[in-house]
Amino acid sequence: MPVEDLPFTEFVQRPTAATRLLATVRALRLRRRDADDLVVMSAVRAEREREVIELTAHLLRSLVRRADGHALLQELLPQVLPWARFLPVTDRHILVQEFIDVTEAAASVDNVSPIAQLLVEWRHTAEVHADPELHALLSAPRGEDHGPVLPPDPDPQDGA
Repeated sequence: MPVEDLPFTEFVQRPTAATRLLATVRALRLRRRDADDLVVMSAVRAEREREVIELTAHLLRSLVRRADGHALLQELLPQVLPWARFLPVTDRHILVQEFIDVTEAAASVDNVSPIAQLLVEWRHTAEVHADPELHALLSAPRGEDHGPVLPPDPDPQDGA
């Protein structure tokens, strides 16, 4: 089922007509000019999608518990995420483990954002490995090591 784009103002002006569309589409994407778009879907569909994510997380965890499960996921990874081919084998191993851990944790809190963020971060790592000049530049020693980076000072305006 597709996602239907709809101006936010149309949703506000004709909510009954707009929500009737939910019977024929997966979700409504409400386009807004001055803010992020919103997505509206039925609660039943949202619950089904949450169940699928949770099931996927449990399947992945069960798969890696098998003797050959982790190796199988590493083998399949480049077919699913073509950019993973640029990662060294040890990084692919770490990616698989982190993906499983984060997917399971994200499903437990009903929030897929951490999974998306993990994939963005690993894709950027693959981009660095794909560019030998950039990789050499970023991995070369830069003189004196000043130790770990400290977290930023809290912003006094945030109330922290």
